[in-house]
Amino acid sequence: MVNKFYITTPIYYVNASPHIGHSYTNIAADTLARYYRQRKDFGKDNVWFLTGTDEHGQKIKKAADEAKLNSQEFVDKVVETFKDLWKTLEISNNDFIRTTEERHIKTVQRALEIVYNKGDIYEGKYEGWYCTPCETFWPQTQVVDNLCPDCKRPLGKISESNYFFKLSKYQQWLIDYIKDTANHPERINFIAPLTRRNEVLGFLENNKLEDLCISRPKERLSWGIPLPFSGKHVVYVWFDALINYISAVGEFDGNGVYHSKWWQPDVKVAHLVGKDILRHHAVYWPIMLEALGIRQPDTIFAHGWWMIDQNKMSKSRGNAVSPLDLVKQYGVDTYRYFLLRDVPFGLDGNFSEEAIVKRFNADLANDLGNLLYRTLTMIEKYYQGNIPDLELDKIKFNEAGEKIKKAISTLEQAAYGPIAINFDFSLSLGKIWELINLANKYVEETKPWNLAKENKTEELKSFIRLLVEALRVTARNIYPFMPLTSESIIQQIGEEKIKKGNPLFPRIETKEK
Repeated sequence: MVNKFYITTPIYYVNASPHIGHSYTNIAADTLARYYRQRKDFGKDNVWFLTGTDEHGQKIKKAADEAKLNSQEFVDKVVETFKDLWKTLEISNNDFIRTTEERHIKTVQRALEIVYNKGDIYEGKYEGWYCTPCETFWPQTQVVDNLCPDCKRPLGKISESNYFFKLSKYQQWLIDYIKDTANHPERINFIAPLTRRNEVLGFLENNKLEDLCISRPKERLSWGIPLPFSGKHVVYVWFDALINYISAVGEFDGNGVYHSKWWQPDVKVAHLVGKDILRHHAVYWPIMLEALGIRQPDTIFAHGWWMIDQNKMSKSRGNAVSPLDLVKQYGVDTYRYFLLRDVPFGLDGNFSEEAIVKRFNADLANDLGNLLYRTLTMIEKYYQGNIPDLELDKIKFNEAGEKIKKAISTLEQAAYGPIAINFDFSLSLGKIWELINLANKYVEETKPWNLAKENKTEELKSFIRLLVEALRVTARNIYPFMPLTSESIIQQIGEEKIKKGNPLFPRIETKEK
């Protein structure tokens, strides 16, 4: 029985400060971790959430030189900006792995030894195109106009002796593994969403895999993990980086067998990545695991990009937006809510502050904030802050009230089904907001102020009690998405007596065009 959950983000390259794309992945992973921790069949001790930083390579060395620091001093400094951001965004990671840590270096070198001794690594000569910004070799067949296929910057010609990992040997194995959904139906989600699965299969079935260059000569790059079988080379950043998913949670024994409680059959293993690094995670990583004799993850999910004016947000384009600036202006939970609600996870989204303000005023201020504030105000006015003590199951409401009761009883299943199956945060939040909207509509239709005037005391008590339960259930179910808001609602609604605070989301005034 699967009753453990291991969730990872990519480890982020520390040549620059974190941006919205980094925070998007971590907020999504955090939401999943919080969801599984509150599930009775998993629990907080059976969930492990890993994030971290990728700290080797040419770009790091170049950035360190420009900052007039040695490489280790530079990465130590930048890493703190990532850790501080995760703390600000309420990211609840259990561990933070750095590729400069001894536990990681040891595991990378042991993994290389195992694969080398197996005959899957060989020395060869590389001659061809190389992109320094991407730290990637490119075969002539994929190069147009001497430009990098990924970043579109000029490539350089290079010739050197390096070590290569036999990706090509495992190409058919990987195709068969992905496609064998008849015997293993769960593998339909091995690469997700479906468009990305089709993309990877299309690439594998229409291209011959090139063996992966896994080293760099020390004379060209000294900042890296030394190759255990060559004193002249360091490890190429991608072979180094991908190993973090196993170096953080386990180790190899003397016989080359990997041991970890988080890679056992009773663990659901999920990697969240951006679509720009899908091939590394859906091609390189599964083959590396197969060569090492380690089980595959259950899901490699590639989400979309946040765009500005239909262009990918990035430092190099000068259009990156600081998460800290947005949090300072709109609040942590508003930022989390916007990223998870505005665009289905997996698709690209177009970012604008106007869109954040629209979500804030409509969903958070008008809907959730208004429901809480008006409910607490009525409890203050009619019951001196004491919540009516009634058992909802014994109360018969009108059609609208019964609809809310049903929505309350089914909300957890409705809200979390889309997360557990498809990581569809937007749909999950939509289900929660259906209950919020039903409750607000119920207030308008019932007109509780008239019930009070007409001395319909039992009807008013039942009405208030139903709203209280709707808010409590809402608070529990938004916790993975908006932990601070959830805690505030629970604190204000109380068990027997309310503790009314300021409005959760004061409306942002906008200028009408």
